[in-house]
Amino acid sequence: MKFYDELVWRGLIKDSTSPELEELLNKGGMKFYIGADPTAESLHIGQFPTFLMVERLKRAGHIPYILVGGATGRVGDPRGTGEREKADVEVIDKNFVKIKEQMTKLFGNDVTIVNNYDWFKDMNYIDFLRDVGKYINVTYMINKDLVKRQLDIGISYAEFSYMLIQGYDFLKLNELYGINLQFGGSDQWGNLTTGIELIRKLKDKEVYAFSMPLTTDKEGNKLGKSYGNALWLDKTKTSSYELYQYILNFDDVMMEDYLKRFTFLNKEEIESIMNKHLETPEKRIAQKTLAKEVIEFIHGESEFEKAIKISECLFSGEINKLSIDEIKDGLKDVPNFDFDINTTIIDILVNNNITVSKREAREFLTSGSITVNGEKILDENKIIDKSILIEDNYLIIRKGKKKYFIGKIK
Repeated sequence: MKFYDELVWRGLIKDSTSPELEELLNKGGMKFYIGADPTAESLHIGQFPTFLMVERLKRAGHIPYILVGGATGRVGDPRGTGEREKADVEVIDKNFVKIKEQMTKLFGNDVTIVNNYDWFKDMNYIDFLRDVGKYINVTYMINKDLVKRQLDIGISYAEFSYMLIQGYDFLKLNELYGINLQFGGSDQWGNLTTGIELIRKLKDKEVYAFSMPLTTDKEGNKLGKSYGNALWLDKTKTSSYELYQYILNFDDVMMEDYLKRFTFLNKEEIESIMNKHLETPEKRIAQKTLAKEVIEFIHGESEFEKAIKISECLFSGEINKLSIDEIKDGLKDVPNFDFDINTTIIDILVNNNITVSKREAREFLTSGSITVNGEKILDENKIIDKSILIEDNYLIIRKGKKKYFIGKIK
């Protein structure tokens, strides 16, 4: 397949501004950019397919630029679901640094990263109206889908003006770097085309844009931070194990689509994976393949191996094979408690609300349903001393097959 045909096959192009773009994308050599929002300190999994397009275009011979919106982050773009909270300026500046580091890690030093605050910080309001607002018709703006939807519930002038700011970004990037292609999610289509309109009117030049379908779950909900169902690509915010478990629970019906969008696997490889997956769906072959491709691209092979190790040890109960850092990654949200050393197991269970009573504690113990740091405990009078602890401090109790508790010496 030619490059453009592959993008279509992967379901990565929704709208395009010109039929010429197909040939230009196949040819290579375009300078392109995508915008990143610094209102959060990391990208999230819902954005991953869109930003992976940077790498796809790079491999096809195009030249990448990433604009981190230090200016646009101060304003906020319309979502069609209500006004965004006003972002703190200091937080945006700090997030710019973190996003820049993340982009460099993902895509290498040959990606140029710019901040639109550089050209907006000294522009006054009158100049902006004269140089930008004069050339974009209000009717044109309110007919854009995202704005039209938000008009029904109310939209501030600041968010209404967002597409003018993004349009001016394209103009400046074209002037400064010769960038002639912009892309983004389909919810950005109005903003993408505004830049093209501005460049045509002010420079009489032809530039291009395309949009990508939003990544959604099977109910059609965005995998995005605004919707509360996404995980971050920064491993200090979301560990590789958490990302692995998240992907492992993706619905089967979405897997072919996700493999196309989230990976570089080719058509034959994806068809083979899906055939094997459909034969034994309980093995989660497609999900495990997707998790491997995504985690290795974002964090590296060792992080994927770490996620597998944590998963296997937690499933088998062999907690003693893990370091305390690995345990904390795997048991991030489980209850924590402090305990006194040289205390009986039954007292630890009751005193820390792991069981509701000594009677219930005895039932769990005698049935072999309590393990402490990977060791099954049957004796209610078993003394928990330092010999059983992990790193001389930690006690990991598993009740039944899935319920974990982390204890630390007082």
